[in-house]
Amino acid sequence: MKTILSTAGRLSACASLTVLALQCHAFELSGQINVEHRQFANDGLQGQDKGQSSIVLQPELYWQVGDSSDFTLTPFYRLDSLDDERSHGDIREALYLTYWDDYEFRAGIGKVFWGVTESAHLVDVVNQTDAIESVDGEDKLGQPMIHFTSIKEWGNVDAMLLPYFREQTFSGVDGRLRPTLPVSNDALYESLKEEKHVDYALRYSQMMGDWDIGVSYFQGTNRDPYYQLKGSELKPYYAQAKQVGVDVQGIVEDWLWKFESIYRDSADHHVGLATGFEYTVVGAFETVWDVGLIAEYLYDSRGNNAQTIGQNDLFVGARLALNDADSSEVLVGITQDLDNSDVYSAKLEASSRLTNHLTWRIDGYLFENETPDDLLYFARKDDFIEMSLEYYF
Repeated sequence: MKTILSTAGRLSACASLTVLALQCHAFELSGQINVEHRQFANDGLQGQDKGQSSIVLQPELYWQVGDSSDFTLTPFYRLDSLDDERSHGDIREALYLTYWDDYEFRAGIGKVFWGVTESAHLVDVVNQTDAIESVDGEDKLGQPMIHFTSIKEWGNVDAMLLPYFREQTFSGVDGRLRPTLPVSNDALYESLKEEKHVDYALRYSQMMGDWDIGVSYFQGTNRDPYYQLKGSELKPYYAQAKQVGVDVQGIVEDWLWKFESIYRDSADHHVGLATGFEYTVVGAFETVWDVGLIAEYLYDSRGNNAQTIGQNDLFVGARLALNDADSSEVLVGITQDLDNSDVYSAKLEASSRLTNHLTWRIDGYLFENETPDDLLYFARKDDFIEMSLEYYF
């Protein structure tokens, strides 16, 4: 059975060979160590415990190689008290970079982020989601890649060859936020090459005045799995996909307008949309605080047949930046299903520095769902608050 740790081991071996081939001129070590605890409001629907504690180690090693090249290595490991599947390791980055004139070339394991909206990142298809890390899907697994970038006055072009596919991570039998049946590690693929199918991605981006515009294309193994019930097992099925994406972000006075849309041809055909705005009240309440008011609409043409959330939803929220020496921030938001009034979720994110090296963070999620055929019905008892201390070195 394939495991995250065995995959991380193979990737680490590749990274080590790359490091041995480099002539290092400068070396820097940084990173973070986190101590985290999740406290759930209820026992899990399958009898899981209310408490879940973790330790996270993520160092970053940086080498300067010559005048125009460098290498970055970022391993990651989490040890979890509740879920064996959440105890896992990964190579987030093991990337060689060289640049000349208007060009950049990267090779190894890297992370690439595309997207502009707060509530969903539809166009972000290069890296696989590390779903056991967080609820919002913003934590990603390292992706083996060859990445070429051209930076010109007429725009930037990114071209990526992705020779190895990373399967999405899922909670285990004892984990929280999982379906009634835990998702099997025995994945199914449309491609006979399975995880060795070679994918590629292209993106053109340009800044036009106060507007940033991006157009992307992806072809390869769909990062979002479908699910098939095989006997007593729920197995992820990774189909092939072609995706065209558009993302736009523009600043108009105190307004930040955002738009993402995709057309994906996979096991089904669909259009996805996430669009909205963030309006910033500068110096709110006659203080130095800034308050951002956020509203976004999410749409998926598959409706209730969608394999992901956000088929006809409205997200509203507020971001408070205290603009103090400790970089204190608070974000609250709620996502309401417009088809079912009893289906919504809410989140809280807050953080601040205690010292130059120590930060506290609080994340909270609430799930209200009385609709059995909704995708997140299984999470209706998974409300939790997570408290973290993060040490940076």
